[in-house]
Formats: sequence, C-alpha cells, structure tokens
Amino acid sequence: MNRTALIKRETRETLIEIELFLDGNGNVSIETGAPFFDHMLTLFATHGFFDLKIKAKGDIQVDFHHTVEDVGITLGKAIKDALGDMKGITRYGSVTIPMEEALTEVHIDICNRPFLNFDCVFSIEKVGDFDTELVEEFFRAVSVNSGMTIHIISRAGKNTHHIIESIFKAFARSLNIAVALDLRLNNTIMSSKGLI
Repeated sequence: MNRTALIKRETRETLIEIELFLDGNGNVSIETGAPFFDHMLTLFATHGFFDLKIKAKGDIQVDFHHTVEDVGITLGKAIKDALGDMKGITRYGSVTIPMEEALTEVHIDICNRPFLNFDCVFSIEKVGDFDTELVEEFFRAVSVNSGMTIHIISRAGKNTHHIIESIFKAFARSLNIAVALDLRLNNTIMSSKGLI
C-alpha cells in the first residue's frame, strides 16, 4: 500500500503544493515564507515519521494568515487522500507530550466527522513575527479538510514557543498512531457500522 498524496491548491492569495507519504522516515522539505511555521511543520513531519514536502507562496506581505490557513487546508486534504478508503487503520490516537514546562494532550479520531476542540491559551500574541492565534486556525483547517476530530488540550506551560512546539509534536505522534495499520482488522474498517 502506497499511502501518498500530492495536492495543489491555488487561489488569488496563495499557491500551495504538498507531497505527503504517511509511511515515511520524517524526511522534510518545507518552504512557506514563515520561519516559525516552517519549524513547527518540520517537527510535525519528523516526530510523525511522515515524509513531507511543502512549497507555499502567499501574500505574506499582508500577514501569514492566508498562507497558514491554506497550508492547513491542503495538508488536511493530503492526509485524507493518502488514507484512501481507511481500511485497516487504527483510527484513534492519543498522546501527551512534554516540552520542558509545557505539557499538551492531543486526541484524534479519523472518522469523517470534523471537529476541533482547541483548549490552549497563549500569553503572548506573537512568537517572532508569527501570530499565535494562527495555530488554532491551522488545526481547524486540517480538521475540516481531513475529516478528523481533533482535541488539543494544553495542561501546563508558560513559554509560548514551548507550548506550540508541544502541540505540533503531540499532533504528529497522535496522527502516527491513528494512521497505523492494525493487522487484526484484516483490511476492514475500524467501526461497528463497517463504514467511517
């Protein structure tokens, strides 16, 4: 099974190209024009063992909002496309990740029912030139376009960089668990209904 996706999204504001391989080694090439966002996406791919290439051009002279949201939309579509019929996947993933004083829980259900619970508070509005409110916008876009239920809960943390980093790492590890193939399913759907 070759669980890959190549998705391109072009609007008047952005041009996004994403190549995703779910069963990779964490090989990464990220260019969004937003250095902090590049760093977080690199962490996501590395800690999830996803091979990920992202090329994004957006109206970053305005701000990073359109670029971040559209990368989230495109990544969500890539995850859904790479999963195909979702037969054999574990479906659920739950992880708690520490990052020094920060502690974050992420729980995922790949269920075709998009929902985001983002229970995190940041003490500052920017990390470098990156607006911290865009973290929630990114994950909402991923959730809606992948069809995943995602709960992100910050349990502790003072340093905003650490909190956001723990969010991306926990999301990566949770997704890695949720997309893993379970041989006991014998290529069937993890649902009593027989359909996700």
